[in-house]
Amino acid sequence: MNKKKKAVQTKNPFLLSEKVLKCYALLLPLLTLLVIGIALLIHESAYLYRAQELNLFLYTPLYLKQLMVASGGLLAWLGSYFTQYFYYPWLGILMLCGWWALFMWVTKKAFCIPAKWTAVLLIPVLALLLTDVSIGYWLYYVKLRGYFFAATIGATLAVALAWAYRSLPSRWFLRPLFMVVSTALMYPCFGFYGLLATALMAVLAWRVDDYKLVQRIVDSVVAVVAIAAVTLLYYRFWFYQTNIVNILWTGLPIFRLSDDYYIYYVPYYILVGSLVLMAAAYRLWDSAVRRPVLWLLSQAVVVIALASTTWHFWYKDANFHTELKMEQCAWEQDWEGILTEFRNSDEECSRMMWMMKNLALFRLGTAGDQMYHYKNGDRKPDAPFTVRMAQAGGKMIYYNYGQLNFCYRWCLEDGVEYGWRVEYYKYMLKCSLLNGELTVAQKYIDILKKTKFHREWAERYEPYVKNPSLIKKDKDMELITHLLKTNDDLSSDNSLIEIYLLNRLSVTRSTDPLLHELTLLSAMQKKDIQIFWGAFFQYAQSHQNIKMPIHFQEAAYLYGHLENQVDISRMPFDKEVVDTYNDFMAEAQRYQGMTEEQMKPMMYNRFGGTFYYDYFFTRGQRSY
Repeated sequence: MNKKKKAVQTKNPFLLSEKVLKCYALLLPLLTLLVIGIALLIHESAYLYRAQELNLFLYTPLYLKQLMVASGGLLAWLGSYFTQYFYYPWLGILMLCGWWALFMWVTKKAFCIPAKWTAVLLIPVLALLLTDVSIGYWLYYVKLRGYFFAATIGATLAVALAWAYRSLPSRWFLRPLFMVVSTALMYPCFGFYGLLATALMAVLAWRVDDYKLVQRIVDSVVAVVAIAAVTLLYYRFWFYQTNIVNILWTGLPIFRLSDDYYIYYVPYYILVGSLVLMAAAYRLWDSAVRRPVLWLLSQAVVVIALASTTWHFWYKDANFHTELKMEQCAWEQDWEGILTEFRNSDEECSRMMWMMKNLALFRLGTAGDQMYHYKNGDRKPDAPFTVRMAQAGGKMIYYNYGQLNFCYRWCLEDGVEYGWRVEYYKYMLKCSLLNGELTVAQKYIDILKKTKFHREWAERYEPYVKNPSLIKKDKDMELITHLLKTNDDLSSDNSLIEIYLLNRLSVTRSTDPLLHELTLLSAMQKKDIQIFWGAFFQYAQSHQNIKMPIHFQEAAYLYGHLENQVDISRMPFDKEVVDTYNDFMAEAQRYQGMTEEQMKPMMYNRFGGTFYYDYFFTRGQRSY
């Protein structure tokens, strides 16, 4: 009896019941996953929804066959499959948290982590969380298919294989044989994570208690030889499309554009390092930190450190998240929603936000009266690399301004560079319909019909192929047909979408009144007086029975006084426009002697919503 009590105390030196420890081991992971799930649902729903739009999973055998031309193909297939469920963010988050729960359970079993050390299981899980929420604008550039689930699935597999290795008997060379077979089968399917499993087995070989020194050395040598031989043989005879430099890292993302960005690998370092340390600490957990006070302190330190690290690396750029929400509103034709998101932002806007706001006002027909009622800005995207609007949202901008060839071109180029995605196929389908390329449109419809959540969307456009007259009755496409009455040739935009559109649209001459409005809006933003007057008279001629919008009047009144090239004395300006101009000039005289930067906040309080302020105080903005 005394021996039994002594054994219990050795196993549980804190004099806590096993029931209490089991509750702790259950509640800590569940509460952590609950907090993570709620945080993702509240803060990252638009982000995760966009992730599935930039994903593609086709229910065809050919899709898997295409992925298997490189190692890690099955991992990409599974990752893409689960990523598609972010179409309903809550469902995708539920699946992701379910995978993390499974991962913690497998890790606990594989490395025999006792209940009192449950907190250490959170380390790799939070590393997996950070792989998804720390990349920010890299969302548009990541080439690894199924990225958002790939690390989770791969790490779970690696730990499960290590558990299987440890569970095998030490006789008949079963363990080294399992190493070889596992590496040979898992590397082509799961890439790096198949090799990680072998590395974890090699570490465990030095920790299991039923092994002799010779066996430990044999297994370690077998692991090294298996990793080297398997990767080289597959490279030589199968995966010839993989660069030999990357054969060990397939299944991992490559964070490289013009340079390498190692900061994005930090979560992967934490993930791999924590798993290796857990394997190295096998059978040492019970003897570590036997005093209750030190144990409680260590648990608190682990939890606080993990929470701080997660908060630090979680991508929190407000403009990035606002852009995602605004673009989702654009897909849903919710133009008022775009304006609401812009107004709700407390940050200086990015050029992408400004352009989407202008697009929404144009679609609502209120740009001429409200374009300058929103604070202008050019805040740079928070990223260590150069973000191009062409990847971040330019396709949507080009499409909605009727530049279909540029929209199609960027979808095609990015599809080749970064992999085909649902979003690209959707835009190419719409562009093909509007361009009258009905056979091509049917091809994209057939592709999207092989997806789970976008089938109905594609089928909605199938009647348009058989009856193109329906295009002009479509709420979205009908307006764009007006914008097609201009040249849509394909030249070079140098990835500067805003500048290209302003230069092109401001000199457009057509017979369509809607296009006249867009031309005048573009001319105003260019602040070129000669171009403005041509666009102004074109607009005035086609809108003779419509009240001239306030901002158009403000620009005409200001330019009429600046250069006196056009006689504006007979133009029927609103009294509000004239009075505001006079007040603006009088106020500017009061602050004479101040620098422009000193005047801006004082002038903005009264005149920030006018073209006058924009013309004199908005200068040198950077587009991207």
